[in-house]
Amino acid sequence: MSEEHVLAGYRVASRAIRRNWQDWGLLGPELISMSDCVADVMRAQPDDWDEWFDDVDSAGQAKAGRSDLHVLAVGIAAADAALLIKDIGAPRLLSTPEPFPAKNTVLGHELVGFDTGGWHTWTCLGGLVDDVRRATGVRPGPWGLIHDEWEARRAAEWLTASALGDPKVFFWVSAKLAEVTFS
Repeated sequence: MSEEHVLAGYRVASRAIRRNWQDWGLLGPELISMSDCVADVMRAQPDDWDEWFDDVDSAGQAKAGRSDLHVLAVGIAAADAALLIKDIGAPRLLSTPEPFPAKNTVLGHELVGFDTGGWHTWTCLGGLVDDVRRATGVRPGPWGLIHDEWEARRAAEWLTASALGDPKVFFWVSAKLAEVTFS
């Protein structure tokens, strides 16, 4: 059974190559992430700091002609959305909940948290992938993503309770990532 997810928005991001400082518990060299600390993430407006696209069409237009970029639909479990809004103080994000688009190919779930001005992933803060594995048995699959939704949510809860992301991230959530394809 799957938890209901609400659409947080769209990110236009590159694929990332695991760097030496990233967790060695990762299976492969290529990562998929919504986090700007790992991937190059395009801004929705060139003169703005916001990296979230509100609709798939504007995200697709931003990516147009760039084979190095991918459009990701990002979903947050409905049960976590209000807590996330409270944690990051960003009422625009998730403020008008709409269902996560079912037509896209789900790639997996990424453990993410917000710190002043940006999103962090569990793969960027040294050793967290291995800490989560030792404590919960949850391991990432290819691209640094967790395939099982409930394992990802359990890992995010443990990571929040452990406070191992401190001082950067205090509250972790599982973000459902789906690749948006355009015909």
